[in-house]
Amino acid sequence: MWIWQQPEWPDFTWNADVIEPLLRKVRLNQGILIGKMLSQPVEEKQRMLDTFLANIVHSSAIEGENINAFSVRSSLAAKLGLNEKTPYPTTAQTDGLAEIIVDAIEENEKPLTLERILRWHSLLFSGEDNFLHRIEGGVLRGSSPMQVVSGRLEKPVVHFEAPARIHLEPELSGFISWFNESRDASFPDPIIRAAITHFWFVTIHPFEDGNGRITRLLTDLALAQAENQSVRFYAMSVSILKRRASYYDTLERSQKGTMDITDWVKWFLETLDDTFSQVMCDIEQLIFKSRYWRSVDQSVLNPAQVKVLNKMLDGDFADGVNTTQYHRVAKVSKPTATRHLAFLVEQGCLVKAGGGRSTRYKLSDKFS
Repeated sequence: MWIWQQPEWPDFTWNADVIEPLLRKVRLNQGILIGKMLSQPVEEKQRMLDTFLANIVHSSAIEGENINAFSVRSSLAAKLGLNEKTPYPTTAQTDGLAEIIVDAIEENEKPLTLERILRWHSLLFSGEDNFLHRIEGGVLRGSSPMQVVSGRLEKPVVHFEAPARIHLEPELSGFISWFNESRDASFPDPIIRAAITHFWFVTIHPFEDGNGRITRLLTDLALAQAENQSVRFYAMSVSILKRRASYYDTLERSQKGTMDITDWVKWFLETLDDTFSQVMCDIEQLIFKSRYWRSVDQSVLNPAQVKVLNKMLDGDFADGVNTTQYHRVAKVSKPTATRHLAFLVEQGCLVKAGGGRSTRYKLSDKFS
């Protein structure tokens, strides 16, 4: 039996002994992240643009779709009222992607309706064709069984089967009612609610295509409501893409079990916590970069030296840079690269490590 065929559907359960310690850890790191982000001197809309862009690009990549990040960025900038010096040409699709994420997150207090979900789906497929035929956006799937299948034709393996079309409207109605009513309820915890939102909607699988992207959009909406703010500090789709194989494996296993979705909730919390950890690492790197440049006399550096130092500060050459790498990045001769590196050591920007062919130059840690 599929989970939606269980008599208790959709009364999900989970093992509190497993989930509660994880939830406390996620809550702690969520609070630390929000505190760190609010202390950073970054313009709010610019922060939102970067986060929205990461979510859109990575959510599409999870489905194996590559979209033009430059076009999406320009669409988001226009939607958020930000001026770009050199805007990139946009498309109906990138404008649609920008519109749905801004609507979902900035308007997170609005009640969820079927009409709103259908509009998102319509915008998701604005001007887009798949390999075989055009996807009709904003329309629920047809009467054909919705199955994910692999293997040989004579012996197929069904990884997932969604509820039959005849049950689709009642299933969506039940989900939407729960989503709206559970927002201000004391149970479940708002982050657990986001995990349930993801699992429940992807199980219903209401569309011919785009179910994963709409599911992750609804998850972002649930997380925005959990934090009671529209400013986004992180893009969970980045970590989902990194863990894509286990993402699909966990969803598939949970579809075939009982109403106990402990495995899924555990995966969700671990992935969310990984998202927080990565963003906090990025913040620490940004703080170090800012402190570094405040402590360096940039007036004595030439553009090539600044370029290489910025790359190192952005995380390139984690083990340090050698003469050959410097000469390639800075586009100078090897003798010039050697002189530049010696000067950067003299200025205290870099420290020399090793010797001979193993010589590398690392960022000075005196700015930490």
